[in-house]
Amino acid sequence: MVNNLEQGFFGIGIQNGKTPENLGVLWRSAQNMGASFIFTIGNRYAKQACDTHKAIGAMPYFHYETFEDFFKNLPKGAMLVGVELDEKAVQLETFTHPKRCVYLLGAEDHGMSKTALEKSHHLVKFKSELSLNVSVAGSIVMYDRQAKLHF
Repeated sequence: MVNNLEQGFFGIGIQNGKTPENLGVLWRSAQNMGASFIFTIGNRYAKQACDTHKAIGAMPYFHYETFEDFFKNLPKGAMLVGVELDEKAVQLETFTHPKRCVYLLGAEDHGMSKTALEKSHHLVKFKSELSLNVSVAGSIVMYDRQAKLHF
């Protein structure tokens, strides 16, 4: 029997996403990179034309009206990893991904909320002075996870 704690899982989502296109691209990447679920906080979008692989039908999608609602529903034992340009964030290149975690990205123009930053168990960032497109940033994080954990 395989131990789920050894296997791990991850989910990925956006807080107050700016455009529905970013969400669709992130969903497609999440499906390709083995995400267990996807989610949104705040802004909610319907089916995305850029989600050509129909990820929303292939994995659970959750929507939360507020960050507080999302946080109280984190899977048991999962670490919240915020992806944000913040002085407290560690470089992705040196980050050790938790086996069980949820990645949270903020919108390009406003980033994650102050509460989300404070409640994150980990914060990661890229070697970049400028913000990346949220779907690109999420895809990079998922690729880094896959490469480091050898799933």
